[in-house]
Amino acid sequence: MSPSPSSRSDRPVSPKDAFVTVYGRKPVLEALGDPALEVDKVVLAEGADRDAVRTFTEAARARGLVLQRASAQRVKVLAGNGRQDQGVLADVVAPRMRPIEHFLADLPDHADARVLVLDGLTNPANVGMILRSATGAGLEGVLLPRRGAPAIDPLVIKASAGVAFHAPVLRARSAADGLAALAEAGFVLLGLDGPGAAGPGTAPPSLFEAELPGRVALVVGGETDGITDDVRGELHGTVTIPLAPGVESLNAAVAASVACFELARRRG
Repeated sequence: MSPSPSSRSDRPVSPKDAFVTVYGRKPVLEALGDPALEVDKVVLAEGADRDAVRTFTEAARARGLVLQRASAQRVKVLAGNGRQDQGVLADVVAPRMRPIEHFLADLPDHADARVLVLDGLTNPANVGMILRSATGAGLEGVLLPRRGAPAIDPLVIKASAGVAFHAPVLRARSAADGLAALAEAGFVLLGLDGPGAAGPGTAPPSLFEAELPGRVALVVGGETDGITDDVRGELHGTVTIPLAPGVESLNAAVAASVACFELARRRG
């Protein structure tokens, strides 16, 4: 099946922006056994043992699919993880994942929208938890760049409790590229900074008190280094989550979750 998003943008969608690739024997069987998921294809490495061939052939057939075979090296390339693919993968349709250009093309003129942007995060567990929080808060999009961020893999899916399959993921080459597109569409770009990021004795405005426009993109920086320099140069300003004395910062996923539900509260 080829991805065929309903979008005013007629630019083709890469399979990487339409499917979540699940690898490993247990994750693939779980995906095949979940009726809420639409599985596009299952690929098993040649040379797999007889039990694996039988198991995945039957599981694929139960979903109306024909088990595909490929070389072990090809499976590693398709999975993008040569150490943990265990010789099998499945492409699962992600109905709300799309390129940032398609999201903006489909956004009605002057419509409000809230987008969370992930910049430099490296921990798959944090990414999964953020996707869960953003989806639960009803945000219109989470920009997960193709470069500089974990792919949506079994670790991310597990941390999201499966929500990653249905999250409103937006794709761009990099966070800076995605922010440039959002700014051109009228979004105000704000970074979520630590209380002391502006220097000693100063702090960005509180997230809870700052005026937020109808179209806003809020950037969450990496676990160690925060917002990257190229992204910081795109921002219109920063906001912070005030903390009690003695606590310098929050975990990236926790800070993002607080921000997601503050955006939801503002929406009412």
